[in-house]
Amino acid sequence: MHVPDHFLNDPTSVATGVASLAAVGYAVHRARPELTRDRVVLAAATTGFVFAVQMINYPVAAGTSGHLMGGALAAALVGPWLGMLSVTLVLLVQAVVFADGGLTALGTNVLLMAVVGTLVGWAVTRGTLRLARGRGAPFAAGAGALVSVPVSALVFAALFAVGGTVAVPLGTLVAQMLAVHTLIGVGEALITVGVVSLVFAVAPGTAVLDTRARAHSTRAAATLGAGALLAAVVLSSFAAATPDGLEATAESVGFAGAARDHALGTFPLADYGEVGEIFVGVAGLIGVALCVVLALGGLVGSRRAPRVVT
Repeated sequence: MHVPDHFLNDPTSVATGVASLAAVGYAVHRARPELTRDRVVLAAATTGFVFAVQMINYPVAAGTSGHLMGGALAAALVGPWLGMLSVTLVLLVQAVVFADGGLTALGTNVLLMAVVGTLVGWAVTRGTLRLARGRGAPFAAGAGALVSVPVSALVFAALFAVGGTVAVPLGTLVAQMLAVHTLIGVGEALITVGVVSLVFAVAPGTAVLDTRARAHSTRAAATLGAGALLAAVVLSSFAAATPDGLEATAESVGFAGAARDHALGTFPLADYGEVGEIFVGVAGLIGVALCVVLALGGLVGSRRAPRVVT
């Protein structure tokens, strides 16, 4: 659900940018007490993994595909605040390095996927866990993932109703976005259940949802790192080439033509190497490395920064 430039008008894009900046700033503040060495390493590995898996579009209907948003998954692994920061870094790297998601729409994409996706996913996950009395954490995370995608789609529809650059029937837009992103949410849930279950099995106590004693995160980070390399270098070549849920909806409802070309669309790594004729696996490897390095540098810097006493 990477929104391109000019689907939303400038005032709406500025508003989503301000809201996203405030949310991410608050997430930094809330995450700082959690920044132990192990948690930083796990968050960096989670960031690289989310980037890699987002490269893999999976078919959900005839002519339509979806990909992981990752907010509920990141929250299940490292908590909502670090999860929000992880997904934000992924979106930043995608927009600036790979021309995936508009530059003026970066605030919108952060709001939809990093803020709404993560917080809704976490809230549903925790609520499901309480109903299940703490049992079945991977499936609770899957429930959070399932709900987070269509909710984010509905938020986009609401933003488009306020600041869309093309007049479209609102009911049709809502129905299309909800239908296709509910299907995408099923894929998101399956991926989330599988990954959280694997992390629980490999390194019990590492993920924040695991109620067992805390364990060292090295095995969990290594598992996510190996998964990121597999997804980015190998599996990305087999990604579905059909339009994703937002693109398919835009074409169907009639606002696809509103998108502007990405300002960095001629850069060699744009479209994950397609512009520069770089093998997509190499582009994916570069992206994973950038995400991990930025996450490590940013989180370590945040941990060492002096606290402001008020």
